[in-house]
Amino acid sequence: MLSTPKAVKPGPKELLPRRLLGRTGQPVTLFGLGGEGVLRTHGRAPEAVRVIHRALDRGVNYCDTAPAYESSMDYYGAALGERRQEVFLACKTHERTRDGSLRLLDASLRRLRTDWLDLWQLHDLRTMEHVNRIFAKGGAMEALIQARAEGRVRFLGLTGHHDPAVLMEAMGRFDFDTMLVALNAADVHRLSFIQTVLPLAVRRDMGVIGMKACAGGALLGRGRLTAEEAMGYVLSVPGVSTVIVGCKTPAEVDQNAQIARNFVPFSEQRMRELEERTRRRAEAFTSYKKRA
Repeated sequence: MLSTPKAVKPGPKELLPRRLLGRTGQPVTLFGLGGEGVLRTHGRAPEAVRVIHRALDRGVNYCDTAPAYESSMDYYGAALGERRQEVFLACKTHERTRDGSLRLLDASLRRLRTDWLDLWQLHDLRTMEHVNRIFAKGGAMEALIQARAEGRVRFLGLTGHHDPAVLMEAMGRFDFDTMLVALNAADVHRLSFIQTVLPLAVRRDMGVIGMKACAGGALLGRGRLTAEEAMGYVLSVPGVSTVIVGCKTPAEVDQNAQIARNFVPFSEQRMRELEERTRRRAEAFTSYKKRA
């Protein structure tokens, strides 16, 4: 039977509930700050830094970024400073070669103004060709293993939102520490990650990070789901440790932090009800997945 990651009781200075991130042993807050929202814009450093600082002040300790949204790295670099030790910092490589990935790592560390990453992930695996290139001689997997051996990254992961079969193939070739995957209440209706990759990740004690809980906002609104329902659904899926959400303003950080603070796991009945409410527009709510 799949289970929810072990909860970690917040200390007096920890304002949000935490769960262990799989085998990493790292306690992470239920709400993590994503690299979307204002962090994925250009030329808005003051606003982005305020969002990051608000997240840290609310106790958020999982922070996501990637070279694919490069300004977010600059914003984190400007914001973290002496607070770098407070966060579990996750970054990615979209390069499929060893040399290209190592160049990206050098640039990422420089822009983030840090000497190490807590988590380095293969970004957005979409096709079997991607997997084959990554695991070929001179592929990106060599860069991940080398960087970990050198101490420049602590843990290794993969990410995807396009095709469960591709993630399953990559998971069969290497024992990753974590998986960042698209999860929301419409997932079960088409090319489900919840029904395929999640059970395997849980059996391997991988940390599972949820993304696209609100489907880029498409799931929210009158006649759809509330933010509490969208985020709560993903946090109630067995195996999930944290959900990353991009925020545009400090007020959005506060809203998501409050949802995490008040979260109580949903019953099976409520989970099925939310899934049923997304059925009619499931394709729109999972538009990031591959077409049939």
